[in-house]
This record gives sequence, C-alpha cells and structure tokens, in this order.
Amino acid sequence: MVLYVNTQDIDTYPGTVKKVAIDQVSVVPIGYDGDEQYVLTIGTSAYSDNVAKTAIQTVYMADMVTGWCKSSGYAGTGGSFPLASGTSTFKIKIDATVSGSDGSGYYDVVLSHNDGEFIQGSVVAADMQDKIRNLTVVTGDAGYALSYQNASVEYINGKFWIISGSLAKYYTGANRSSVLVASGTTNDCTTLLGFDNSMTSMDRAALTVNQTLLAADYTADTASMTVAQGTNIQAGTCCVIKDSTGNSDTFQVVDRVDNVLTIPTNGANGHTGISNNYEVAYGAYIQILQEQDPDMTPESWFGSIDSIVRFGIKNVVNQIDYSS
Repeated sequence: MVLYVNTQDIDTYPGTVKKVAIDQVSVVPIGYDGDEQYVLTIGTSAYSDNVAKTAIQTVYMADMVTGWCKSSGYAGTGGSFPLASGTSTFKIKIDATVSGSDGSGYYDVVLSHNDGEFIQGSVVAADMQDKIRNLTVVTGDAGYALSYQNASVEYINGKFWIISGSLAKYYTGANRSSVLVASGTTNDCTTLLGFDNSMTSMDRAALTVNQTLLAADYTADTASMTVAQGTNIQAGTCCVIKDSTGNSDTFQVVDRVDNVLTIPTNGANGHTGISNNYEVAYGAYIQILQEQDPDMTPESWFGSIDSIVRFGIKNVVNQIDYSS
C-alpha cells in the first residue's frame, strides 16, 4: 500500500501542498544476476522547477549505508565555540567528488561568526548544515550535488557529526558514501571545532583486524615468541595475546626477525610484557591493536526503518519547488 505524506514549505506556510509517496517494490538491479531485490521507493509528481517542469527522480532505497565524519569532542568551551574571521573556514568532500572548488574534490565552507564571541554547538551545526547544503558543485561533480544538498549536521554529546546526503552499498571505493573534512585554504577552523582529530566512517570501514596464531608454546616473561606468518607485526607494534582458557595479555613488540617476536622481559626491559603461559594446543592467537571508535557507534547512521524513510522523504522534499 502506498503511503502519501503531505509536505509544505514552512517559510510560505500555508502554501501549496506537495505529496510525497512511500512504497515498496521489487527491482532487479545490475550486478544481481537477475535476482530481484525488495526496495523502498520515495517519489513525488512535484517538480524541482515549476516553470521548466523538471521531474524529480524517485529514490530507490536498497541500502542503509551513509557516510559520516565526526569531530573529536575535545574542542570548545562548555559546548560553545569562539568562531571569528580568522577561524571560520574548513573544507569538505562528500562521497567521491573529484573536482571541488580546489581541484581535488574539496569545497570551502565559510561559517558565520561574531568576532570571537562564543556560539553554541547546536547553532554552529545548523549553520554548518545550511552552508553545506547551499554549496554549488562544479560541473565535474554534478552527479554528487544531492549528496551536499541533502547532507545533515548534528551536534551530539560535544561532537559535530556531518552525514552524507547519499545512500550507498559501501563506505569505501569509487561508489562510496563518505564525508571528509580538511583544513580551510585560509582562516582554518578545524582545530577550533575539533575536526583536526576527526574520525570517519571511511576510516573505520578500511580497518582490518590483523592476527596470527602462536606457532610454539610460550613461557611467561621470556624474550622470544614464535608466531605463524601472515600479519604485519613490527617493532613497536602493540598486540594482545589470548587463548581459549581465558588468559590474555597486552604487550608491545620490541623487535621481530622472521616469525620470532622479541617480548619485553623484567630482566631486560624492567617490566614483564607477558605474564601468562600460552600453548598452541589452546588456540593462542596474537592480534594487532588498532585505533577504535570510543563511541562504539554502528557503521550506519540509521538505526531504524523510520529513520531511513525520513531520510528518503528529506531527499525528495529538498528538491521540490514550492513556489506554486
């Protein structure tokens, strides 16, 4: 059953009502070897230009992947930020834009400011969203215009989240949904807002867990550990070793020669790197420790069907011409 949503432009309310239709259909996408897929569709008979009668393409929602970038959360004072003329600009690249205003896919965003007076994070986020949505992409990036036009920015628990306006199947690659933030060409504000140490969905998706098995039994507080080949453990790498009995130790590798790791010992290094014995028979494995997301946020920004449908409605509504 088709569900119709009546929409209006709040600035001209009560203006002309435009209907947006939500439905479920089955399609056979390219690359699925003729296998049908059930997808949500969000569409409208309204135009994006009432004079030229430009139709709005229906959104087919088969995936829930949308890229994001979040700030560190360690910037600002009491949730406010002193933006000024010298600290008001950052660059943004959404999805796989290749041209940008700088020729490398990034567009400059200049935020509103009041000569260094503190502005609440929620206000900065609203301004950031407005500025990103109103960016004019160059011809080479025309296919990504809606990714900017439908982007969202939220300020949650001290962190700015910038979410791509697109849905995709992947977080990486040429057809990804992603957001990257870089320093502004001039008057950079990334440090002020905490984007100098940001985290992105693209970074998280690119992380792979590297691990290998213990190749010979290991005795606690001894310098040599033999491991199987196949992981990029180097001198200085931090690792964790664990077995099926519940034993676990974290340690930093002193050196590696072929498949033999040098482990810190109390006699040679002043501390015991590994304090438990480990046996091959108990499935002991060594895993490289890497940067993690402290929020443990799921990869997808969307956590429910409701949220994904609302995204699709927003995608269509942002294109409707409500002038008549």
